[in-house]
Amino acid sequence: MMKMILTGNESAAWGARLSRPKVIAAYPITPQTSIIETIAAFIANGEMDARYIRVESEHSAMAACIAAQNTGVRTFTATSAHGLALMHEVLIWASGARLPIVMSVVNRAMAPPWSVWTDQLDTMAERDSGWIQLYTQNNQEVLDSIIMSYKIAEKHNILLPSMVIEDAFILSHTAEAVDIPDQRKVDDFLGEYEPAFKLDPEDPAGFGSLIMPEGPYMEFRYKMALAMEDAKKEIRKVVDEYNETFGRDYQPFIEEYRTEDADAVLLVLGTIGSTAKDVVDRMREKGKKVGVARVRYFRPFPTEDIRALAKKVDMIGVADRSYSFGPGADLFAETRSVLYKHTDIPVKNYVMGLGGRDITPAILEKVFDDMLSVAKEGVADKEIEWVGLHGDERWST
Repeated sequence: MMKMILTGNESAAWGARLSRPKVIAAYPITPQTSIIETIAAFIANGEMDARYIRVESEHSAMAACIAAQNTGVRTFTATSAHGLALMHEVLIWASGARLPIVMSVVNRAMAPPWSVWTDQLDTMAERDSGWIQLYTQNNQEVLDSIIMSYKIAEKHNILLPSMVIEDAFILSHTAEAVDIPDQRKVDDFLGEYEPAFKLDPEDPAGFGSLIMPEGPYMEFRYKMALAMEDAKKEIRKVVDEYNETFGRDYQPFIEEYRTEDADAVLLVLGTIGSTAKDVVDRMREKGKKVGVARVRYFRPFPTEDIRALAKKVDMIGVADRSYSFGPGADLFAETRSVLYKHTDIPVKNYVMGLGGRDITPAILEKVFDDMLSVAKEGVADKEIEWVGLHGDERWST
């Protein structure tokens, strides 16, 4: 194992390189572009044995991965924001065709107004596309998660594609020390790719053909739902195996920090977790019993883990770096849904950091103080709070 200073995007490229996909198809988009540029350099320098396909759009990139994966090889691509939205049609095709494609997604706000900075609306808009979704906190987790995602997705009882997600610029263009696993150990961990089915001239078959209403279309979708649920077991096994093999300490679904005796816990996705841990330590020094729980997998959703967390605390706050026009933003809405009839503790939504707006320690301290007030009162004056809007003196720092 060697250590290198890598950006999040370079870490994603190294995760792909170590996993040995045979076909890379991608289209550039800020802030993802350096992932595919790094992979292109690996291939051009003979450091990666793969076919690189230059396409005219993200839709074509995913279509090319689907076609290649159907021939029985590993594939990889990367995108962001509007590129992911352009893929929407073929994202659903990839999952419905049960193809274990792995893709890096760099979270970026959706226009208009135009923004290249981070929020999570792009991936949340694809939460029902049938893809496994993993949100990362640091560059090491980006690299390791790509390797683990191939092993999970390729299990024949799973066969669902996987997104490994990182925050724009906070990870994608920020460098830190990353351990590069030994290639032979990664090869042993992943093994040879053995497709459950593939296009074969010696054994012709049709895939994705028209099916009538009385046919098994509904049964196909039911099997996908079962596979997403089965993925929970495989994720636990693969994460444990990866930790033991490579000396890591990942939690399968939720990374909890100082939650055991907390009065209030903030549920987060992605890099908010790093800042929130420091704020928790600072508030603990003041005698304020708060904690943070970072959700790693949004799909499959960690229902059991969130219910177990709710039994330990008096209140849960949910930080969303996205918004929805429904009953609260995405992580909040699903959290409250799985807690229905399982707890009567208050759950409050904090929408923050959209378009890359800074989520500072000072802001998070105010959020934790508000959560403690809600925990004490047993009810929230508002279920949904937009934090840090211009002109809102309550959250000014």
